Amino acid sequence: MQTVIPRLTPDFVAELNFLAHYDLDTMQEGFKVHKDADPEVIASAQRLFDKKLITLPDGGYLTALGREVAEQLQSVLTIIGGK
Repeated sequence: MQTVIPRLTPDFVAELNFLAHYDLDTMQEGFKVHKDADPEVIASAQRLFDKKLITLPDGGYLTALGREVAEQLQSVLTIIGGK
């Protein structure tokens, strides 16, 4: 059975962008998405919460799974970005 790789839709990119902003050097820092934030950011946070990657529907902290995903994402971004 072949694995289906998700397309880089605008929603998917927005979720990746949200995760990329977490500071992985500390577990004490989270995010609070305010009601007047960009609707794309609000929706991204909700989807990440639904996927159990963050602790609150309006941000919060990374879950254990979310941290793993964010670490992998930041590694990919470092490699592709040439940093």
